[in-house]
Amino acid sequence: MIRAKTSRLASFTAALALALVAVLASPSSAAPSFAPAEEATIQPGVQMFTEGAQCTANFIFTDGASVYIGYAAHCAGTGAATDTNGCDAASLPLGTPVEIDGASRPGRLAYSSWATMQAVGETDADTCAYNDLALVEIDPADHGAVNPSVPHWGGPIGLNTDGVAAGSRVYSYGNSSLRQGITLLSPKTGLSLGTTGGGWTHPLYTVSPGIPGDSGSAFLDAEGRALGVLSTLSVAPTPLSNNVSDLSRGLDYMHANTDLDAVDLVDGTEAFDGDQLPLGLGLHR
Repeated sequence: MIRAKTSRLASFTAALALALVAVLASPSSAAPSFAPAEEATIQPGVQMFTEGAQCTANFIFTDGASVYIGYAAHCAGTGAATDTNGCDAASLPLGTPVEIDGASRPGRLAYSSWATMQAVGETDADTCAYNDLALVEIDPADHGAVNPSVPHWGGPIGLNTDGVAAGSRVYSYGNSSLRQGITLLSPKTGLSLGTTGGGWTHPLYTVSPGIPGDSGSAFLDAEGRALGVLSTLSVAPTPLSNNVSDLSRGLDYMHANTDLDAVDLVDGTEAFDGDQLPLGLGLHR
């Protein structure tokens, strides 16, 4: 009798263990499924609008369930265009609706480096000046319209974590409405001027330079890795150069100071090809 009870208990314990393994192995919600690049309406380079401010999306991010599209924190700023210190510049609150071209519903502002730095009392001058990352959560109804590839160039193929040397090639895709919808002017390539600001920023030149409305757009390094987010236009000491906020540092800051620690960059589905001419003609050097 004791032997029979022991056998039934062992069977029950084994069944419970198998059930627990099955529960732990099953995701709590379905991972996002991305659209083919040629069919997607939401991807890096689309325009985003926050209470009149216009910016260009950079990369796609996910925690395995929610999907986010990146832009610059200053795009949600409420002060003057010269307010670039994220530790004291005013900005819209989290939860603010953000219109995304190609989406059927607005997204919502889910992360702002400016708001986070102010909340934690950040005092490092370089971090305050150059940490310029925001994430907008895409409505689940639009997940099937998303593709993470950078138009024209392809990629990203991972995250740049070590900066770029002066003279190295960089790639971007700006989509300001000031280009009047001429998409041939959107792909850009140029040269890095190095890494400054304690590793937080990468000044660079592109042909043509970023213009208002390009803010937030993605930059790739010579290997097709995600480098950063277009942040500001410089007037000195290198006129008409742009400053790109370092994405790796921006994500590390978000992970360390918010509950979005599981959110990371999504690689593109299209192979990176940096040998194309910047004009979208399908030609090669």
